Amino acid sequence: MNEQPALSGEDYRILKELGTAHAAIRAELSKRIVGQDEVVEQVLTAFFSGGHVLLLGVPGLAKTLLIRTLAQIFGMKFNRIQFTPDLMPSDITGSDVLVGEDNERGFQFMGGPIFANFVLADEINRTPPKTQAALLEAMEEFSVTVAGKRYPLPQPYFVMATQNPIEQEGTYLLPAAALDRFMFTVLVDYPLQAEEMEMLLQTTSRPEQPVKTLLDAERVLRMLAVVRRINVRDETVKYAIDLVRATRPETTFSPVVKDMVDCGGSPRATQALILGAKARAALDGRDEAFPEDMRAIALPALHHRVLTNFHAEADNVTSRDLVRDLIKQVPRPMWDTQHEEVRTRRNLLGGIKKWLLGEKAKKAFAG
Repeated sequence: MNEQPALSGEDYRILKELGTAHAAIRAELSKRIVGQDEVVEQVLTAFFSGGHVLLLGVPGLAKTLLIRTLAQIFGMKFNRIQFTPDLMPSDITGSDVLVGEDNERGFQFMGGPIFANFVLADEINRTPPKTQAALLEAMEEFSVTVAGKRYPLPQPYFVMATQNPIEQEGTYLLPAAALDRFMFTVLVDYPLQAEEMEMLLQTTSRPEQPVKTLLDAERVLRMLAVVRRINVRDETVKYAIDLVRATRPETTFSPVVKDMVDCGGSPRATQALILGAKARAALDGRDEAFPEDMRAIALPALHHRVLTNFHAEADNVTSRDLVRDLIKQVPRPMWDTQHEEVRTRRNLLGGIKKWLLGEKAKKAFAG
């Protein structure tokens, strides 16, 4: 039996506050972000897990607006860094600058744009690996090292990087070790027609809607601490391990994975599943993470960690296809299956009840 820190009365108060804040955050975001519900939910889940996100999508899909608005809602500092081929590590981390006059002159560290709570790394694949590595160190260590001295970054610290999946000329593809540092890789697709209509009305006819500041750094840090104490059963942890091991050719049960995958998820992938499930539960106001939470985030948490080979390319099979299949195939805890059956029956009965009430109301109105 795994030993977990027990949630205190104060933790439950913060958990309730987080569940309420989640709904309020979504409401404020909807003032500026139309649609993209799944993307918003995955970004919030990654943030409250203490992780970082890589967004894949063509320009013009409100990626910058999303993180800028989140920073305003959370009441924290936001910086955007446009990555270009000539960007140097010191351009983002900062450097020692000579200040003062005459005998009082000396070097003083001036922090770069990386010193913010929310950092947008726009088109991260357009800058050389040396500059990419400087950002990745900050993401992993929550600090930067300049001239042999370590400088801590503000907390909480959240990086949202973007890549344009269309134009690859003159880019530096992120290696597997770098991709593994991102908790989620999220695909941002075009909006639906009705959503695009609403977005155009908002952006071409009305000024940008103001949003309320709902939280601050201190409250968010307390929430992040509680998220890590969310309960997870042994069987749920084993389910996460089974999902990740199924992506590895050496330990999988799937002949397709053995044939089409060169490298599967590392233990960091299992950590992402567990922490993401905890954050999803906390945002829902629950004190326990379930296997269904892991299935909900498995795709953004795993697909960038599954490296396919030429067999997959020849058969036009992507890592996302493989992860989707594994989610269906990996055996689930018995109690999880039973819970899903109960939820399905409950949803079905709820739908029938709504329909009956609707019919009854129609008859009453007609009478």
